[in-house]
Amino acid sequence: MIEMELVGVRVELPANQPIVLLKEQEGTRYLPIWIGAVEATAIAFALQGVETARPLTHDLFVDVLEELGVELVAVHVTDLQDGTFFAELKLQRGQEAWTVSSRPSDAIALASRLEDVPLFAAEDVLDSAGLEIEETEDGDLEEGADAEEEVRQFREFLDDVSPEDFKG
Repeated sequence: MIEMELVGVRVELPANQPIVLLKEQEGTRYLPIWIGAVEATAIAFALQGVETARPLTHDLFVDVLEELGVELVAVHVTDLQDGTFFAELKLQRGQEAWTVSSRPSDAIALASRLEDVPLFAAEDVLDSAGLEIEETEDGDLEEGADAEEEVRQFREFLDDVSPEDFKG
């Protein structure tokens, strides 16, 4: 497993499809995962510290874990099958540990609400879906030699997004 960092939520243009963007901590590969608008909003709210009047589903799940004394210790993006990503929640209470299957978007939405929950991606997932992109000195992303068309499209939606972008 390769440790990743959450870059944020973006919108792929022209389709206006939200993605969550992860980046290798010790490398230049990015992992874009297409997600639903609700999950994108949940992640964006957590990253921006937006408090809602009532708990969102992911906030509720965090509260339930806390009440049960269960800790989310890691999120693993484990597989990619037919364009669908798979993830696992690594949970622990004392010496007990569980692995629960999850959509990556939900797992990341949970992790973004908690402190210091590491995100990981399987090497084969990064090999098949990761994009090799290097940053230039001014912070822009520079196209790699492979998959130039994907990188061009990828660069189109790397602008910052706000939660308002997902309100329908």
